[in-house]
Amino acid sequence: MISDLFGVSGRAMLEALIAGQRNPRALAQLARASMRAKIDVLTEALTGHFDDHHAFLARRMLDRIDALTADIDACSAQIQLVITPFATHVAQLDDIPGVGLIGAQELIAELGVDMTRFPTAGHLASWAKFAPADHKSAGKGKAAATGKGNPWLAGTLGEIVAGLARTNTFLGHRYRRLNKRRGTNRAIVAARNSVLTIIWHLLANPQARYHDLGTDFHHTTTHTARRQCALIRQLEGLTGKKVTLHPRPEPTAS
Repeated sequence: MISDLFGVSGRAMLEALIAGQRNPRALAQLARASMRAKIDVLTEALTGHFDDHHAFLARRMLDRIDALTADIDACSAQIQLVITPFATHVAQLDDIPGVGLIGAQELIAELGVDMTRFPTAGHLASWAKFAPADHKSAGKGKAAATGKGNPWLAGTLGEIVAGLARTNTFLGHRYRRLNKRRGTNRAIVAARNSVLTIIWHLLANPQARYHDLGTDFHHTTTHTARRQCALIRQLEGLTGKKVTLHPRPEPTAS
């Protein structure tokens, strides 16, 4: 338990201090594995003032950490038991960059797995308050907040976005591109919207699996399509004629 936090060597040293050992060299000798190479550094670090009242407080702290760790382990075991019938859905969501096992469990806890309640992915994003807001007055657009939705779902999605933002994936590239053009807040909302859209499609179809489109998807599709349309408009403006594209004929064998 506590060893996971301080390591085996750290736990042994703390227990020895609490038991009454005050010799820095003797405490440093309790180091194990790679820590053995740092005996001199540990000896210097363990040289100081540590009395019985420090030991009393340290004992209370270690016991509290052990108790909390035991509670966390018990809760994790119960979650694993309850989530077992939804193992397939967890595996589906776990494939999304930034989600992970715990994130998938939290998403299912807040959303469920029945997507028939939301006719489209847009309905899910709107319910979660991550749909784009379009407020206009006198023909001019105005910035507007998306509203307040489920705070626990928002927190989980925030952690997911923070994780995927550092990945070399389609979602990571999209977040960074929007962050550069529109700012961090709008990029976060857009990324959460994208994640919810993917979640809806995965949960709506048990056979569906997430497939990353790659970092160059926007450039090779959206960018190419827009440039193609722009070139057609330019050519039509220059010639005054309607331009229609046709597939290039296959070369004939000579």
